Amino acid sequence: MAIDYRKDGAVATIRLNRPEKLNAMTLAMYEDLGNAFAEAGRDNGVNVVVLTGAGDRAFCVGADLTESIPALAEGRFDISEWDPAHLKVDGFHKPVISAIRGLCIGAGFEIMLATDIRIAATDAQFQLPEASHGFVPAGGTLVRLVRQIAYAHAMEIMITTERFSAAEMQVRGVVNRVVPADQVEPEAQALAERIAKLSTSALQTIKEAALTLQHLPLKEAFHREAELGQRSFMSDDARRGLAAFANRGKRN
Repeated sequence: MAIDYRKDGAVATIRLNRPEKLNAMTLAMYEDLGNAFAEAGRDNGVNVVVLTGAGDRAFCVGADLTESIPALAEGRFDISEWDPAHLKVDGFHKPVISAIRGLCIGAGFEIMLATDIRIAATDAQFQLPEASHGFVPAGGTLVRLVRQIAYAHAMEIMITTERFSAAEMQVRGVVNRVVPADQVEPEAQALAERIAKLSTSALQTIKEAALTLQHLPLKEAFHREAELGQRSFMSDDARRGLAAFANRGKRN
């Protein structure tokens, strides 16, 4: 399969596995990627997901120009069918870490924007070339990018269609960490394992809040924040955590 799914403990790793084509996304890969995210979402034993690409030349260079793009251009396919692969779905609140080596272009860039923490190789390159081809990055980017980083940076990336280095993407707030290429996936996995040890309910509530509160009116957002906070304090994880904290205090 061109989408690999592996579970190690509480971490699921999803790998785009078509390195001979720089992990370009076929129609089947989009469906399988959406299914892989859904599987991770359903599995209560999965706390964190790592998303990466096979090989060292590309995370993903976009939708396959011989199949996926013609299907869209000819009206044979509705782009909304790719929503699960782009995590344009309700209710997926597990943290996702992307490990990016080589080229991250077009749909690859868009899939990366669906992740929460991004670790890139020093030689990784990023680009949204869609406008130069007469269409737009509509796999979540038109919504996400201007919400995730400063407006001027987002517009520069989208309308110039230029390539950017990992260092430039870090300065603009698109990626979190830039490391040597051979350290990208080990660092992503180590970070995932650390996060996976934390409260699953707390992690998912934090992500739910980040995705749903930022554009509510202030009063409504604070009200919803209080509801989420109360739910968190009443969770089994919170009870266990507070009990452990209290016991440590007694021992001291």
